[in-house]
Amino acid sequence: MKKLYLVRHGQTLFNELHMTQGWCDSPLTELGRKQAKEAGRSLRNVDFSAVYTSTSERTSDTAELITDKPYTRLKALKEIYFGLYEGQREFTQPKNWFVDNTDAFVPYGGESVQEMAERFENCVKAIMKKEEGENILIVSHGCTIGTFLDRFAPDTSQVLICV
Repeated sequence: MKKLYLVRHGQTLFNELHMTQGWCDSPLTELGRKQAKEAGRSLRNVDFSAVYTSTSERTSDTAELITDKPYTRLKALKEIYFGLYEGQREFTQPKNWFVDNTDAFVPYGGESVQEMAERFENCVKAIMKKEEGENILIVSHGCTIGTFLDRFAPDTSQVLICV
């Protein structure tokens, strides 16, 4: 049976500075590199048959700290696009308020939560269908992974969370 391992990238400079980052990128912090190395230690006994990341450097850097396996970068695994909010200081809304306001970023040139979810879900399904190996690693982003898990694994007792 195939197993899918989803890992969020480590902490970035924008995370530390409380700046919004979806499609824009910033480097991993020292803490982010430590988080990625710890995820690698937690997953050291898993032989990944395939590794995928988004095209964001933060996910590639995280994957390289988790495993020495080659990886494939795919745009469809990117974070939600926040439009004009990209690179801005985080707004004063409650964390993840846009989950209940799924079109919140559309007026600002961003994408809806539904668009992001379908993009990510279709990509994950294509990966799982294509790959013949047993263990697949995808390094992506908080909103994409969180939305995916909410839809497909609401019982998180079946999910291993590496921090």
